[in-house]
Amino acid sequence: MNHTNSNAGAGSSSAAAEATNQRRNSRRPKYSKFTQQELPACKPILTPKWVISVFTIVGVIFIPIGVASLLASRDVVEVIERYDDICVPPSFSNDKIGYIQNSTLPKTCTRILTIPKDMNQPIYVYYQLDNFYQNHRRYVKSRNDAQLRSKDEANTTSLCDPEKYSANGQPIVPCGLIAWSLFNDTYSFSLGSKNVSVNKRHISWKSDREHKFGSDVYPMNFQNGTLQGGGKLNSSVPLSQQEDLIVWMRTAALPTFRKLWGKIEIDLKQNDTITVTLENNYNTYSFSGKKKLVLSTASWLGGKNDFLGLAYLTVGGLCFFLAMFFTLLYLIKPRKLGDPAYLSWNRNLTGN
Repeated sequence: MNHTNSNAGAGSSSAAAEATNQRRNSRRPKYSKFTQQELPACKPILTPKWVISVFTIVGVIFIPIGVASLLASRDVVEVIERYDDICVPPSFSNDKIGYIQNSTLPKTCTRILTIPKDMNQPIYVYYQLDNFYQNHRRYVKSRNDAQLRSKDEANTTSLCDPEKYSANGQPIVPCGLIAWSLFNDTYSFSLGSKNVSVNKRHISWKSDREHKFGSDVYPMNFQNGTLQGGGKLNSSVPLSQQEDLIVWMRTAALPTFRKLWGKIEIDLKQNDTITVTLENNYNTYSFSGKKKLVLSTASWLGGKNDFLGLAYLTVGGLCFFLAMFFTLLYLIKPRKLGDPAYLSWNRNLTGN
């Protein structure tokens, strides 16, 4: 009798050990509601009435927003003047690069702009560049933010290749290709016999002026090399006040972009003629680029851009169309709904 009990105990012990080994060697994860995705959750049932209601609500909301956005964009008045090709003397029409690189030749050019509609102040003055890839990886990386923020980092020129040091080995401030290629065309405006002043203060982001460009950092050895890229900087003005530089160094994501040059703070009437005297200094001919001068007003939505309004109208119209389609389909050929009790999350897991 004792022998039988001993064998039974040994058998049960070996079976338990074998079961333990199987669980240990199994790759099956330990059961939990989290790993099995059985936590309480909202699981809506997409009934026809619910789907039609959602599409209708989206359409009713998006279509008015799209109409308002499109009307706001259409209220913006723009005057665009391309001048890179016109402001080259006819004798240099086949050698534009030679013309722009010859510093002894005059670069002054005069253009007449006619205002198509009333433009209320402020009128924003932009320059637009086409085919200029500021988003190129080596170009974007060619700067040193620590140097721009603090005078103590003036000798820090890492990442600024190839514009790190001047010809005499001194560090360049600000260093890098972005600063070196600073846009340097200038514009002056006159209305009849009166000069129109352009306000160039606060054209950059406030956060850039206060946090990214130091008030104690001054340009040093800038554009002193044999190959000059773009504009020069006043060495007696700190970088935090060099707003043309600050605007330029906020690099653009696309090859066609606009950057703010200034603001005209008077109203312009329809059919007014503005005389623009510009200096065509910036070289876009080497990479087949284009230069444009843009005068623009602004609405509550910003500048002229029909994309946002058209996007809202498209999505709203599509949702409204789908709502109507599903409504007709539901009325003409309805389908009996299934019993939600048979859904997996509503079943009795015990099988009863």
